[in-house]
Amino acid sequence: MSGEPLRGVRACVFDAYGTLFDFASAAEGCRDALGEHTNRLTSLWRDKQLQYTWLRAAAGRHADFWQVTGDALDFALETLGIDDAALRERLMRLYLSLDTFPEVPPVLRQLKTAGLRTAILSNGSPPMLDAVVKGAKLDGLLDAVLSVEDAGVYKPHPKVYQLAVDRLGIPAKAIAFQSSNGWDAYAASAFGMQVVWCNRYGQRRERLPGAPDREVRSLAELPALVGAS
Repeated sequence: MSGEPLRGVRACVFDAYGTLFDFASAAEGCRDALGEHTNRLTSLWRDKQLQYTWLRAAAGRHADFWQVTGDALDFALETLGIDDAALRERLMRLYLSLDTFPEVPPVLRQLKTAGLRTAILSNGSPPMLDAVVKGAKLDGLLDAVLSVEDAGVYKPHPKVYQLAVDRLGIPAKAIAFQSSNGWDAYAASAFGMQVVWCNRYGQRRERLPGAPDREVRSLAELPALVGAS
């Protein structure tokens, strides 16, 4: 599904967690304490984190992503029978310095060199995004870092994707949106963006409105799809 290059792309907008930043690196950084629970914690934590964003959006009970991330971690730790306040604090701190996937910095540089604008559009709160972007030294490679806090609701609400249109001042169709989350990719497509689904985790296709225009396994494939190769 990589296919021919997309047409008319003027900006590349990226989801953050799982797309640019490896959310698994937080638990991996505590493997010495978590041991055999490391992978299970990563899965439980991420699944509950996303569920809480959707449920809070549906219920109209918004809380920022830092609280949601902490609540999800508490659920995961309790599920695994882990009661360790110091470990919890360590995991949350590591979420502010997640590893980038290795291809991310060179791909962003390549896009910028080609004259494309670049941005993040994320569920993350502004302080969380500021910490992880600066920690990875990506701030000089991004024209904007956009948080759902400016919309007051989580993805996949259309108000979130509108943030990128408003901030960049270009039509949705001139934006290539990249996400590793299938539901996010489909929602951005339904909103009207061109979408490259970075299917890092081998997910099945969604049965939702919209459909990604292209599917890749790594962002290294992106420049060729947006005329930046």
